[in-house]
Amino acid sequence: MRWTMLLYLLIVSAVSIGCRIATAPITMLWPSAVALFSIILFRRTLGGLLLGVYAGMLMLEPTLTEIPIRFFVDHLSPVMSSDWNISVVGFTLILAAFAAVLEAGGGFRRIIHSLLSSDGSIRKRVEWGAFGLGIICFFDGLANSMLVGKTLSNTAQKAGVSRARMAYIVDSTSSAVACVALISTWIAYQLSMMQEGFLLADAEPLVSLYQLFVYSIPYNFYCWFTLILLAISIQRNWYMGSMRSYQEEVKAERDMALELHASWAPVTAVLMPLLVLMLALFVGLYVSGSDTVRLPQSVADVANAFGNADAARILLRAAAVGLFVAVLMNRRYVLAQQMNMRMVILKGVQTFLKPLLILLSAWLLSSVLKALGVHTVLGELLGARLDERLFPALVFIVGSLVSFTTGTSWGTMGLLMPLVIPVLLSFGDVSLEQIAASVAAVFSGAVFGDHCSPFSDTTIVASISCGVEPYTHVKTQLPYALLAAVVALLIGFVPVGLLGAHPLVPLVAGSLVIYAGIRMHQRVLR
Repeated sequence: MRWTMLLYLLIVSAVSIGCRIATAPITMLWPSAVALFSIILFRRTLGGLLLGVYAGMLMLEPTLTEIPIRFFVDHLSPVMSSDWNISVVGFTLILAAFAAVLEAGGGFRRIIHSLLSSDGSIRKRVEWGAFGLGIICFFDGLANSMLVGKTLSNTAQKAGVSRARMAYIVDSTSSAVACVALISTWIAYQLSMMQEGFLLADAEPLVSLYQLFVYSIPYNFYCWFTLILLAISIQRNWYMGSMRSYQEEVKAERDMALELHASWAPVTAVLMPLLVLMLALFVGLYVSGSDTVRLPQSVADVANAFGNADAARILLRAAAVGLFVAVLMNRRYVLAQQMNMRMVILKGVQTFLKPLLILLSAWLLSSVLKALGVHTVLGELLGARLDERLFPALVFIVGSLVSFTTGTSWGTMGLLMPLVIPVLLSFGDVSLEQIAASVAAVFSGAVFGDHCSPFSDTTIVASISCGVEPYTHVKTQLPYALLAAVVALLIGFVPVGLLGAHPLVPLVAGSLVIYAGIRMHQRVLR
């Protein structure tokens, strides 16, 4: 393996030097190709992105001895000293600690106990309980998968829900929810990659980055159809493909209940920190962006304030306030469960160290691509050859392929967003709706792979937390993911691009198609 890596590195080096000598504009895309191919080949997102940076530096600097100096001065130092980047890192780490504290307190398990105590089918109650808890854990995909899976896997088995079915529910309410949440561990990275795209295009967004993200939410068709398909599947007791055989092997136990522990934190210890976090964010954004501190008189006042707000600092401060309230309300219950609050926070932070390294490498790759002038090259190569009306659909297809083959949503966003925005802007006069749809297409494509790729950390965590083999989880979940992806493409991104349809129209139409399709499938099986 060591010799293979060395040979691969030599090939990358030789081709990179050749690209520097060549005059063809398409050679400027070589670093992105190296990053993508390396991620697929070695299944290492961090290493693949760094190899892309290495290839780009060889193309930028003809003198090998100068490469480390130029890398530090021109790329690493600016990335590490950026106020925005510092705020992004701080926000992500604080929110990771926030999620860990809420999980350790036990309040989520108390919520599940309340859900299971209601009337109705015990199997459906467990499934809806997992769905509801997944929505509540909107702030982080991985924490969502681990928390819901660990809390309900044994309970689900006794209730007649197969572990494969539970893994599907857990996985479907993790990344899909975090990607469209107004506040999550994803939002800082998403805004950061959008910013990198506009920097590469040497353009200013029509609205603030946060406003653009909010505008893109209704266009994030894959995430919405994943959740809609899951909800209809639970309501209709619908099982697709090999999921049916796994479900038929499980029988529910009577008089099953989740044991209630007095040491668990009350529900308010979960809901109050979440509420404080949301209020701190929205109030902070409004106050930061307002000329005077007064109550808003219209929706336009709120939109303008959000557009002028210092979003990076507000995200950081809101997360700090939320963490403080979470620690304050859960400290006694964490100690009652023989856990140390400091260790809980540290473990929460540690879970995000690797994703932050991926974030840093994506920033570095974006910096190198900007120095190479990739946005100009892409505009020249693609701008006159692509039908801009099909651009969101094409972006979704490419993003889905990249994320599935690499298993990383963050890596996919880091690769595509800095390329998609410059290409889109190269078409000329594009509307806010077109930008929002293309941005959402990147997010949707990224979540598709994170949802069902065998290489995805979320997929693996969801399967392990539910006690099922990752291969089984992928095999049983993939038909659902493909169905949601096809609906998102044909009923979502294609009509929005070709017809300029309002996003609510495809959402309603797609939901009706999914519901009608499930009913027809159930009738055929009868």
